[in-house]
Amino acid sequence: MTLVKFNPENKRNSLMPGFNDVFDSIFNDTFFADRMVTRVPAANISESADHYHVELAAPGLKKEDFKLNLERSVLSVSVEQRAQDKQEDRNYAKREYSYSSFVRSFTLPESADENGIQATYKDGVLAIDIPKREEAKAVSRQIEIK
Repeated sequence: MTLVKFNPENKRNSLMPGFNDVFDSIFNDTFFADRMVTRVPAANISESADHYHVELAAPGLKKEDFKLNLERSVLSVSVEQRAQDKQEDRNYAKREYSYSSFVRSFTLPESADENGIQATYKDGVLAIDIPKREEAKAVSRQIEIK
């Protein structure tokens, strides 16, 4: 059996021309496009002399939507959001619900002070500040040359 690389741009080589077109038209519909995209926020991670900083871009949420959990040096950020418009007196022909969720997990280094973690949410960015333990902080001193 020969393996043939699939090339969606070259539909002439398809065993059943038009077969792919059916699925393309279904899944390229805006109805599916909005619901099939995984929305995991991008993360920026940086380190300073005495802290680690994690920033997650998560616009459109409220601080109450977030859950931060720390277990065995793994910091997990999760969101579960359900939007339901409840109007019982209407006879709907079509009704769509909105549901989104994500989980991002970060393994903390041994130098992290797990008891001092703080988080803020402002302007669509969740900022997590993780202090370093005292013994892990960079100590700078001048060394005399003899």
